Amino acid sequence: MTSPQPRIALIHALSHAVDPINQAIARDWPSAMRMNLLDDSLSADLAASGRGQDAAMQMRFQRLAGYAVDCGCHAILFTCSAFGTCIEAVAQRYPHMPVLKPNEAMIDDASALGQRIGLVATFAPTLVSMPPEFPAHVQLETGLAEEALAALNAGDAQRHDELIAQAAMVLANKGCGVISLAQFSMARAAGLVAQRTGLTVLTPVASAVTRLKTLLST
Repeated sequence: MTSPQPRIALIHALSHAVDPINQAIARDWPSAMRMNLLDDSLSADLAASGRGQDAAMQMRFQRLAGYAVDCGCHAILFTCSAFGTCIEAVAQRYPHMPVLKPNEAMIDDASALGQRIGLVATFAPTLVSMPPEFPAHVQLETGLAEEALAALNAGDAQRHDELIAQAAMVLANKGCGVISLAQFSMARAAGLVAQRTGLTVLTPVASAVTRLKTLLST
């Protein structure tokens, strides 16, 4: 069993992901120590380079993870949803400890519901990298809440949430029975999405906290 005060590394590529996961852990897992590492150039570089998750990007993730391990962390949770292969490489390097992709717990939770899943993102590369992570049998519809991330960056959180809700409604009207919000920064919109669609809404924040608590209590 891990220390009664586990140390969790939270590695972020967007500053907007920092508060949602920290608030959730503080509320639902107050005994956990949080270590936040933010490199807000990761997503911008991924979007601008056109090279995808190349060797240079892989090395950046290895260095961030290595620092977290050197600091005595018991687990690493990445909150950046567009870097699946980089995170998989980190997990292979540290098989002795939980290394979670931001969405893997939510994907498991959504897939277990046995319904068509509507996946909403505000960062376009996420809709390239994330759908292949779902099991092959899952029926998946995707939607991009265009301009939502720009609105959040501009400080207009209300418009951000509204655009996400609109994108979710499109997927609900296509027959989706559950809505998954792809990014940690989107968790703040979960209540509005549930109100508008009347559907179960899953967030990577809630699912990840539950998964980590389970892994580190056994």
